[in-house]
Amino acid sequence: MTIVEKPQEQEQKMDDLLIIGAGPTGLFAAFCAGMREMRVRVVERLPEPGGQLAVLYPEKYIYDAPGYAKILARELASQLYQQSHTFGTPVYCFEEQAKTLSWDGDAFALGTDKGTHYARAVLVTAGIGSFVPNKVAVRGAEEGKPGIYYFVKSLDVFVGKRVLVVGGGDSAADWALAIHDIAKSVTVVHRTDRFRAHEASVRRMMETVDVRTFHELKAVHGEARVEGATIFDNRTGTENTIPVDAVVFALGFKADLGDLRQWRMEMDEPNRHIKVDPTMATSRAGVFAAGDITEVAYLQQQELPEDQRQYDGTHLSIPSPKYVERKERWGLIVTGYAQAAVAVNFAKRHITPTASLSPGHSSAMR
Repeated sequence: MTIVEKPQEQEQKMDDLLIIGAGPTGLFAAFCAGMREMRVRVVERLPEPGGQLAVLYPEKYIYDAPGYAKILARELASQLYQQSHTFGTPVYCFEEQAKTLSWDGDAFALGTDKGTHYARAVLVTAGIGSFVPNKVAVRGAEEGKPGIYYFVKSLDVFVGKRVLVVGGGDSAADWALAIHDIAKSVTVVHRTDRFRAHEASVRRMMETVDVRTFHELKAVHGEARVEGATIFDNRTGTENTIPVDAVVFALGFKADLGDLRQWRMEMDEPNRHIKVDPTMATSRAGVFAAGDITEVAYLQQQELPEDQRQYDGTHLSIPSPKYVERKERWGLIVTGYAQAAVAVNFAKRHITPTASLSPGHSSAMR
């Protein structure tokens, strides 16, 4: 994937829209904003676009992305990134963490760990937050050491290697099965005989690779690179040292919204999702949100019980309609796309009240 450098001449200009997060929703939002001729800046904590696609399962196939029968997650991220440049030149600020958001009277000021950006509107597409891998206190398994992987970006590093996978969830099963096709050997250790992964994946893994249940990792050996690992049976304490060239820790991730919680936007009870209305507007004027981070709230007319209905002979009369509040969370890529389109067009209307809400058809633009 080719990452476009930030044009220096755009650095000094006021942006129309600041997008927080370059996952699928944020990338599609950048495309939509380009259609509306908005000057866009995208701030992303990761070193590349894609969000969960790039971090959690880059080598897995996505089957519910419109227009593709199936597509690798990393390829979908690449396609979305390229698409975002179709009608505009969004500025991407990778490896930059959003910290504070304030209004100075004329624009929003977004403070990051690298500086300050200004824009007339803000769209939060931060997904489930920033990812921090769950770690274990195992000697020799420090993050950053050659052969130790808490994130897997490419399978190529495992070609011809002896690989140890630690974990029992979907990620562990998926990586074990994917690596098996190219590695010299794959061993999986899990502390119980109960797996959290999909049953079909567990069955294939048990039939395909060396799975050691009730086993845990005690130490990783090797100075300049991984050369072996000591595992032990947690029922008997019996230890065994096996030769390995790489260790993949598939123990899950902690997602944290961090400083976003302090941005004065109304959130749900666990302080996990941002409340938005059907226009994707948050409780803070000029700030919108879309994708996994949102909880859409709306009122739905409630059908009255039979004993409360009134008829005037042929028509049903409801003197006092009753409404109930509905809250929805979807967590689907396709929903994030739709919410991004809605949010961007209402952000355009917020910036320019006389602007049409409809973006028109892309096929008529070029």
